Amino acid sequence: MECLFCKFISGEIKPEKVFENETVLGFKDIYPQAKEHYLFISKTHTENINNLTSSHGEQLTEVYSAIKDFTESNDLSTDGFRIVTNMGKNGGQTVFHTHFHVLGGEAMGRFGS
Repeated sequence: MECLFCKFISGEIKPEKVFENETVLGFKDIYPQAKEHYLFISKTHTENINNLTSSHGEQLTEVYSAIKDFTESNDLSTDGFRIVTNMGKNGGQTVFHTHFHVLGGEAMGRFGS
């Protein structure tokens, strides 16, 4: 098993978990880009967001439901947060297991218009 996040799921490597259910794992990012920075992944491996949506669309709902539960129970939804996913090398993806960054705990700079 070569995928870092699959090693988290199997327990071979233990991340700092913040959320777990039958289908989703959430953990702290080791290189935080905000006061609070977490990653949420499906326990079923897909390489990127395009792969996930074309072959395992239900996982998207499961991950977003887990993010909703986590952010509501940890007061992140009160002041707001950002969800980001990177796609491919040029998009900044460094671990090729679909994952979603949840950033919050402070004001985020404006992104886009």
